Parts: sequence; C-alpha cells; structure tokens
Amino acid sequence: MVLTAVTLTASAQYKSQVWSPDNGDGTYTNPVINADYSDPDVCVGASGDDYYMTASSFQCAPGLPILHSKDLVNWEIINYALTSLYEGDAELEQHFSTPQHGAGVWAPSIRYHNGWYYIYWGDPDYGVYMVRTQDPAAKWEKPVCVIRGKGYIDTTPLWDDDGRCYLVNGWANSRSKFASVLTVREMSADGTRPIGQPVIVFDGNGTANRTCEGPKFYKRDGWYWILCPAGGVPEGFQLAMRSKSPYGPYEHKIVLQQGKTNINGPHQGGWVHTKYGEDWFLHFQDKEAYGRVVHLNPVDWSTGWPIMGKKGTPVTTYKKPITNNQYPITNPVESDEFNSPVLGKQWSWHANYDEKFGVPTAFGTFRIYTYKLSDGWKNFWEVPNLLLQKTPADEFMATAKLRFTSKADGQMGGIIMMGHNYQALVVRREGKEFKLVILTCQDADRGKAAQEEVIATLKPTAEDKIDYKPGIHEDIYLRLKVTNAEAGVAHGGKPKVSFAWSQNGKKFTDCGGQYQMKEGKWIGAKFGFIAVETNPKVDRGWVDADWIRIEPLTQR
Repeated sequence: MVLTAVTLTASAQYKSQVWSPDNGDGTYTNPVINADYSDPDVCVGASGDDYYMTASSFQCAPGLPILHSKDLVNWEIINYALTSLYEGDAELEQHFSTPQHGAGVWAPSIRYHNGWYYIYWGDPDYGVYMVRTQDPAAKWEKPVCVIRGKGYIDTTPLWDDDGRCYLVNGWANSRSKFASVLTVREMSADGTRPIGQPVIVFDGNGTANRTCEGPKFYKRDGWYWILCPAGGVPEGFQLAMRSKSPYGPYEHKIVLQQGKTNINGPHQGGWVHTKYGEDWFLHFQDKEAYGRVVHLNPVDWSTGWPIMGKKGTPVTTYKKPITNNQYPITNPVESDEFNSPVLGKQWSWHANYDEKFGVPTAFGTFRIYTYKLSDGWKNFWEVPNLLLQKTPADEFMATAKLRFTSKADGQMGGIIMMGHNYQALVVRREGKEFKLVILTCQDADRGKAAQEEVIATLKPTAEDKIDYKPGIHEDIYLRLKVTNAEAGVAHGGKPKVSFAWSQNGKKFTDCGGQYQMKEGKWIGAKFGFIAVETNPKVDRGWVDADWIRIEPLTQR
C-alpha cells in the first residue's frame, strides 16, 4: 500500500485480540497490561482525570515509555520521554549505540509538580537522571544528571508542603557492593541537585525484608510514606513504611503479598489517590520469560495503612475505578501495517537509533537494513538494530509479510524471539539462491554459537538489472506462535515458541521444533524483525516489512 496521505495525530483506540483487561461490564481482570512494563510508576495528571505511567526501559531506545489512561484499566502508549540514551551527552550516546544489556534506565518514577511532569531514574553506572515536560505527549527536555556516580537506582522525589524536595533511592549491589538499604537526602527546591547527605532510613539486611528496593516516596495526612518491595523479585511482597520525618525512623508493615493466589511477588509500583476519593496501586508481577506485567489493586486506608488488594492479597477480577465518563476499551498497540511515516510506538531498538538501522518508506513498508556483524561474531546478542516489541499475552500468534532484498552472500533477514535464548526464522543469501533457516541459540549472553536448521531453498525472483546482484523480490510470510500449557500459573508457566512460513499467506507450513522462550537481561523476551550480514565490505541488503499482525492462536 502506498502512502497517499500523512497524519501524525494519535491513532484510534486499539483493542487487542489477545489480551484486553476490561470486561465491558464495569469490571476488569488483571493484569491490566499483560506485557513487560517493568517497575511501573504512575501519577495523576493536571486535570485529575488523566493518569500517566512510565516503566524501566534499560538499554532500549527510545526509552521511558509514556502510557496514558482515563480509568487505570485501559492504557495506550502515547510517547517516550527519551529519544536516546543520553541525548545531549555525546560520549554516553555513543556508549549506548551498541547493546548494553541490562544497563541504562532502571525503575523510574513519574511525578506532577507545579505545572511540570518529572521522571527520575537511576542509571546504575552513571547516576541519577531527570527529564521533565509540561505535556507528557509532547517533547520532553533533555535528561539532566542530578547526581553523578555508580550504584544509584530506583529514585523518587518528594516535594514537601513547604517546597523542600527530598529524594529516596535504593542501591545496586552489582555496582556499589551493598544493597537492601534505602537512603533519603534533601535536594534543591527545583530537584536538580543534592544539597544534603544521604541518610539510611531502612535496612533490610539480615531480615525477611532483604532486597528492599524500588522505593516510592509520598506524604499523606502528615506522614511520610515509603512504599517498596522486599523479599526478592519473583516471590517478594510489598512493604509500606511511615514516619513523621522524611529521615525516619520508619515503622513498616506488609501490605500486599501472594497469599493463596497464583500472583507471585506482587510488588513495586505506584500509588494514586483519585479525584473521586479512591486509592489504587499499580505494580508488577514477574512472569519470567514474559517479563514483568502490570496489575491494578485497590487500596484501603481505613486502618491507617495502605492495605492493598483484598485484605492484603492481589485481586484477579475487580470493579473498575470510578471515572467521570465511560471510556472506550483501548490497549497498547501490537499489530502494525507500517502505513505511517513514523515508527509505531510499540517498537524499540536494542540500542540508540541510527538511521542506517532502518526507516519508514512511502510505500506502506518499514525498511530494516542489514547490520554488519563483527569479526568472529557468535550470535545476535551484539545486534543493535533488532526492531522488537514486548510479548502482549501468554499465548498469541504473530504473522509478518515481508520482502528480503540481498546484495551479497551471508545477508539474512526475518523474524526473531529474542532473549538470553533466542530463535529466528530468516531468509539467507547463499550464492544465487536463498535458504530459509531457523537459527536457535542457547545462552546467547554467554557467547554461545547458534545452531541452524535449513527449512527450504528459495530461488531469486529476478536479476537486479542495475548491478546484476540477485534479490528476492517476492513476498514471504513468516509466523511465530507462543503457546503455554501452564498459562496462568505463578511465574507465567513455560512458554514455547514455534515457527511457520508461507509463500502465499494462506497455506502455512510448520517448521523446526518448539523452543523454550526465555527472558533477556532484566527484560522479558521480545519479538520482531532482524536483518544482519557477515561481510563488512559489501552493500547492505534489507528487509521491507509490509505488516505484522497479532492474533489469537485459534484465529487460523
């Protein structure tokens, strides 16, 4: 399809075919986002009827996704606060131009204060950063380094009633060589620099509250509150702490834990008090290969403590929050027809974007150029131009229509499910032919080489009359399926990935075996497109992605 008109306005509401939490009867079913929005935080917007969420994005770019909702149940991706890591700092922009798995943006917090929206986060290698804007859907200012140094993570500001500003943070043992403590310090009133020394206000070492991290800072009825997870990521719980001073000492209580539910480790998120007098807590559940998905639980303050869910255990289905209107069902976009001159907001690269990674076309496709692999490469862990999105459900099917054009041997392109383990279905140039190949890699992060299985031999459609190098110009349809016999169990069960292909988009042939999906470094497995090559001297080839459609397994 050729683009005949262009609009950059927000798209119409998108309803997922594979996971939508709104039951249409005034109730919702958790998770409200069944995708890897790790370490979510939320704030109420200026109007009181808008909610904005952000989440960890680590090394991926663009970073710091901005999601918007009118009812805390139906969410859409509207923006990113970071175009790149870290825009305006040439040295760090270059550093993050290659994949820095698990580094970058950790556990952000989002706040609205005096007409501005702020996001703070800790980069464990470089320090505490902040970005701000007056419109979350518009351009955010370039990041400011608030505190430089190693080990700072999980930062949240609190502007007090008298205008003073405080910052709470956790510590990354991998960098600081200590953890499970929370510190508070005073900041300048504009939140741009520290003016006080840190004070340890909570210590979980040697107790059941080990791995206390991810603190969020609030004030309510004269009490300073720190909400934080403890007890470990997969099986931990949510703590609430209160004190009459920002510097403590804090008394604490468990306010949310798994109990007899199948929702493991319910913790780390953000509390909101709505203009309608209700209180809610958005938090994650670690589902391993799927990443950390987002749940919504009610909060009851009647005891003086924020008891979450149903008497301290998470709810599965519950009545929706009160709003001033009935809003349409809408979910984060997954499918993409690639008919826009800008990349869809569901996509991110595995490193800072370079225009040689890929660009939209005027022909209703997105072009991804082959990335030149390093000498002695072992697998795709090094590839920055992986164009990927989060898995949207426990089970689903993704079908892509694409066209691969090659200029030299060794160039390949197709679809991939990427994590510590990965599997890809690619078309690869070999002489004057093309091979359809499945590449499977265990422990990609440890430098293990991929194993391959040749599925079919494809002939080039025609000779390129300009430079006489063959290219495959016919369309091919590649599909991946995620199945899970244990869907719904704690930790997400054991999802499997399998592939199929077609030359006409109607009759698909299954290929390869099932592969165990596995998460990446601090992120869930992600799927999308890959285009790479092994020869540093030849012209790049490319994949033209016409569309990708996310459907239930029972759709076809």
